[in-house]
Amino acid sequence: MSQTAMNELLAKLNSLLPTLPAAPDFASVKAMRWIRRPTLLGHVSYLEPVTHFAEIRFADLQHIERQKELIAQNTRQFLAKKPANNVLMTGARGTGKSSLVRACLSEFHSQGLRVVEVEKQDLMDLPRIVEMVSKAPYRFILFCDDLSFESGDAGYKALKSVLDGSVAAQSENLLIYATSNRRHLMPEHMSENLETRYEASGEIHPGETVEEKVSLSERFGLWVSFHSFNQQDYLDIVTHWLAHFGCTPALIDEARQPALQWALERGSRSGRVALHFARDWAGRH
Repeated sequence: MSQTAMNELLAKLNSLLPTLPAAPDFASVKAMRWIRRPTLLGHVSYLEPVTHFAEIRFADLQHIERQKELIAQNTRQFLAKKPANNVLMTGARGTGKSSLVRACLSEFHSQGLRVVEVEKQDLMDLPRIVEMVSKAPYRFILFCDDLSFESGDAGYKALKSVLDGSVAAQSENLLIYATSNRRHLMPEHMSENLETRYEASGEIHPGETVEEKVSLSERFGLWVSFHSFNQQDYLDIVTHWLAHFGCTPALIDEARQPALQWALERGSRSGRVALHFARDWAGRH
C-alpha cells in the first residue's frame, strides 16, 4: 500500500472516531455523570457535567435523623481527610436514600465535595474513573443509585476490586456511596438450598456460593438502613412540603385526608409519595 493510500485510510478511520468532550472543570461543577456509549470502533467513556442539579437540604429530609447524622458525619470526616467509610444505604423505597447524597452535595460543595454518578452497567469502568479523579484537589463521592446485580454482571467484580480487593489502594480522595433496596445486592434463591446435595453432580463447597453473594455488601464499611414511615411521619412530611410550596395552614390542614387517600392508592407512605402529593395539591390549590 502506498503512503498516499495509507494516509487516506488513516484519515477515514480518524473521521469515524467520536469527538470526546473536554474534561469537566471540577472547580465550576457540583456533579458529573459517567457516560459510556458504543461507537463503530468500540465504547467511549467520559465525564459529563450535570448542568441542572436537583437541590435538596438536610432539613427537607424528615424522620431520618439518625441516618442523616451517620451520613453527614462520615462525609465530614472524609472532607477533613480523616478516615471514612464507603457507604451502603439500604431499605424501603422512597425513604430518602438518594436524596441524602444530594443533600450532602448541597451542604458540602463549598468545602470541596463533588459527586460522580455511575450507572450499574458502567461499573466496569470504575478503575478508570478512580484514576481520572485521583489527582484532582477535590473530594469525590462516586454515587451508584439503586444498585443490585444478577449473576455474571461485569460490574460486580469491578466494584468488589475497587472497594477492598485490589492490590492498588482506593484513591484517598474518593468514596463510594451506593443505595439499594437489597441488603446483599445479589438475589439469593431458595432453589440454591434445594440444589445443595453431596453427590457426584453437587457442588463440593456449597457454602462458598453463598459467601460470594454476600461478600460485596460486606466491603462497604458503613451500612445505613431505612424503614417505612408510619402514618404520622408521612403526614409530617406532607406538611413540610406543603409549607415549602407556600400553602396556608388552613390549606395544609384540609390536605390531611386527601394525602392519606393518595398514599393508600399508591400502596406506600414514603417521603417520595408525600412530595408527589404536595406538588399536586399545591399546584391545584
